[in-house]
Amino acid sequence: MTETLARISSSRPWMTIGVWLLLVLVALGIVGQLLPTATTTELRIIPRFGEVGSVTVSELLEGSPIEPPPAEVVIVRSGTLTVDDDAFKAKVEEVTGKLRELEPEVIQASTNYYEVLTTTPLDSLALVSTDRRSAIVAVQMTGTLGEALENIEEVIHVVEEADGRDGFDVLVVGDVSSRFEQAELSAMDLEQGERIGLPVALLILLVLFGAVVAALIPVGLAIVSILVTLAIVSVIGNIVGELVFFVLLWITMIGLAVGIDYSLIVVSRFREELARGLSARDAVVKAGATASRTVFFSGMTVVIALLGVFIVPHTLFFATGLGAILVVLVSVTATLTFLPAVLTVLGPRVDLLRLPFRRSAPSASAEGQRPGFWEFITRKTMRYPVVSIIVVGGLMVWASVSYFGINTGFNSVETFPEDSHTREAFTALEEDFPLGYGSANPARIVVEGDISDSSVAAAVQTFKQAVVGDPLVAEALQKIRQAVESDPALIAALLQSNPEVLNDPSAAALPTETHGNLTVIAIPVPGAPSGAEAFGLIERLRDDYIPAVFSGVPAEAHVGGISAEFLDFDTQLSAYLPIIFAFILGVSFILLLVVFRSIVIPIKAIIMNLLSVGAAYGLMVLVFQHGVGADLLGFQQIETIEAWLPLILFAILFGLSMDYHVFMLSRIRERYDQTHDNAESVAYGLRSTASLITGAALIMVAVFSGFASGDMVVNQQAGFGLAVAVLLDATLVRSILVPASMQLLGARNWYLPGFLNWLPQIQVEAEED
Repeated sequence: MTETLARISSSRPWMTIGVWLLLVLVALGIVGQLLPTATTTELRIIPRFGEVGSVTVSELLEGSPIEPPPAEVVIVRSGTLTVDDDAFKAKVEEVTGKLRELEPEVIQASTNYYEVLTTTPLDSLALVSTDRRSAIVAVQMTGTLGEALENIEEVIHVVEEADGRDGFDVLVVGDVSSRFEQAELSAMDLEQGERIGLPVALLILLVLFGAVVAALIPVGLAIVSILVTLAIVSVIGNIVGELVFFVLLWITMIGLAVGIDYSLIVVSRFREELARGLSARDAVVKAGATASRTVFFSGMTVVIALLGVFIVPHTLFFATGLGAILVVLVSVTATLTFLPAVLTVLGPRVDLLRLPFRRSAPSASAEGQRPGFWEFITRKTMRYPVVSIIVVGGLMVWASVSYFGINTGFNSVETFPEDSHTREAFTALEEDFPLGYGSANPARIVVEGDISDSSVAAAVQTFKQAVVGDPLVAEALQKIRQAVESDPALIAALLQSNPEVLNDPSAAALPTETHGNLTVIAIPVPGAPSGAEAFGLIERLRDDYIPAVFSGVPAEAHVGGISAEFLDFDTQLSAYLPIIFAFILGVSFILLLVVFRSIVIPIKAIIMNLLSVGAAYGLMVLVFQHGVGADLLGFQQIETIEAWLPLILFAILFGLSMDYHVFMLSRIRERYDQTHDNAESVAYGLRSTASLITGAALIMVAVFSGFASGDMVVNQQAGFGLAVAVLLDATLVRSILVPASMQLLGARNWYLPGFLNWLPQIQVEAEED
C-alpha cells in the first residue's frame, strides 16, 4: 500500500502538492474562524456506569433558581487603612460601581462588605479579612460557565484598572478567572514550546542531514500536519461540543515530534537511494516500499495504544486522545502522500545548501560500514550480557522505585506562577479571610426531598449540626467566632437585627437555600480545592455524615462542588487505570507476537518499555515532589503529580517506544533469518537503525523539553516525563538492554509454540534488493 501511494504521488507530484496546499489554505481559514469556539476549560465526567455524586448535583441544579451562578471574588486590600476608614470604604464602593456598569450582560449581581453589613450582618464575616485591611466584592457572573468565560476579561479589566491606585491592591479570583488564566498560561507555554523545540529540532536535522533543504522538509511537514489537524479539531469542537483546551497542546507537541520523525525516516531513505544512483522517482518509490512502511506501522502502533485513553469516560481524555490520534493519522497521511510528491520535485536538490563540515549522503546499506559508536557499545554489551542487564536494569529499577511514593492530585490556582495575580488573590483569600477559598468554592449538599416533611427538615438540621463538629469545618467556624468578637460594628449590627446568633454564629458558614423539593447547603472547604484536606472532608460528608443522618429519611443527599468533582475524577482514574494498562499491554503483546512470530520478543519488549516508563515516572516524582534538581531545571516543586498524566504518558510512550523497538528488531530478525548468526544479526540491526533512532529520539527530546520549559506545572511534568522516557528508551534500552538480552537468549528469542504456527508472516520493511 505505501509503495502504491508513493508511486501515485510521484507520478503526479504537482497535483498532489496542489491538493495539500489547498488543504492548508482551507485549514487556515477554518482555524481562524472556528478554533476560538472549539475549546473549553470546563472538565466533565461522562457518567457511564452508576451514579457520580458531583454530576448528579449539577444535573439536579441545572436550570433551577437556586443553581449557583459562576462566582468571582474581588479583593480590595490596603497596607495602611482598614475597613473602618472612610477612604477604604470609598475605594470599595468605587470598584463596586465600576463592576456594576457591566450589568446585566457580564455580571448579574454584585455586593460588597459594607452593603452586607447593613442588611445581613452575619454574612459580612466572610467578606472582611481577620486583620480588617482587606474586603471583598462578591460578583455573580451572568449565564453559564462557558458564557462567563467569554465575559470574564471585562471583569479582569476593571480589576486591573483599579489595582495599584490610591495605595490599594485590587485582585480577583474564582473558578472563572482561574480557568481563564490557566488557558492563557497554557497558550503561552505552547508558544514557548514551539520557540524552543522547533529551532533545536532543526539544528539536529541539520547535523543529521548536513543540508538546509533536507532539514527544512520534516519541519515543514510537521507544521502542515498540525495545521490540518487543528482545522479538523475546530470543526469537531463546533459540531459535537467544545473540546478541553489541552487538546491544542497535545496536538502541537505530538505533531511536532512524530511529524518530524516520520518524515526524517523517509527523507533519509530517499537520500540514500539517490546516493545509490536511482532516479528521483525510483528513489521515492523505493523509500515508499521500505521507510514508508515503517512510518505506517509506527503510526498505527501509536494510534492503537492511544485508543486506550477513550476507555476513561471524561472529556479530558476524549479531547487529548482525539487530538493525539488525529495528528498522528494526519502526519502519517502527509508522509505517505505529500512528502513523496515534494521529494520527486526536489530530486537531488534535496541536498541544496549543504553544510561545509558534512560529507555526502550515506549509502542505504549497512553492509561494509565501519563500526561506529553504537556498534562498539553493542559488542561490548554482548560480551558481558548478564553484567549489562544487571547494572542498567538495576539503575532503571532504582529510578522506578520513587514512583511507588507518587502523590497524585490536581494542580490548580495554587501552582500558578508566582507572579500570577490570580495566585496572589488565592493566597490572600486563603490566608487572610475566615473561610478562605472555601467561601468562593464551597461544597454543595443537595438534599432531594420534601422539606415540608418534618423528618426531612429535622434531618437537614441534624446534618448541619453534625457538619459543624467536623474538625475542618470547626476550624473555619472558630475563625468566624473570633471575627465576631473582634468586630464592634458587627456586634452592634447584630444586636439590632439578630441578637440570638451572637451565641452561635455558625450559621454564617452554612447558608441554606430551598426551592421545590431541593435544598442546598453550602459548606466551606478550606485550602486548595483538590488538596488532601478538601478530599478528606468530601469523603466524610459522603461516607459518614450523610448515611448517619439521612438513613431511613424520605430524601437523598448528594455532594457536589469543585472539590467533589476533583475527587470523583480521581476515583474514576483509579478505577480505570488498571483496565487501560491491561488494554495497552495486551494489544502490544498481540502486535509483537504477530509481527515477530515469537512469544519471547513481546514479553521482553513489554518489560523493557515498563522499565523506561517506570523510570520516567520515578524521576518525575523525584524532581517535582521531592525537588531533586527542580531549581536547576527551572521546575516548580509541588506536592502532587497531575493525576491524569501517568495514564496519558503511558499510552503515548508505549506507542512511541514500541515502533522503534519493532523497527530495530525487524532488521535483526531479517538478518538472523539470512545468517543464523545471533551476534552479527544484533550488531547489524543496531548498526543499520542507530542513527535514525538516535536522531528521531533526540528530536522528540528537544520538542518535549521545549514544552517542559513553560510556566504551567502540568506542562512541565508532561514534557519532562516524555523527554526522559524517550531518552532512556533510545539509549539504555535500545543500546544496552536489547542487545544484552538478545545475546543472552540466542535462538530462544524467536521461540514460538507449535499451536501458534498459523500466525501470518509480516514484514515491517520490505527486504533489500
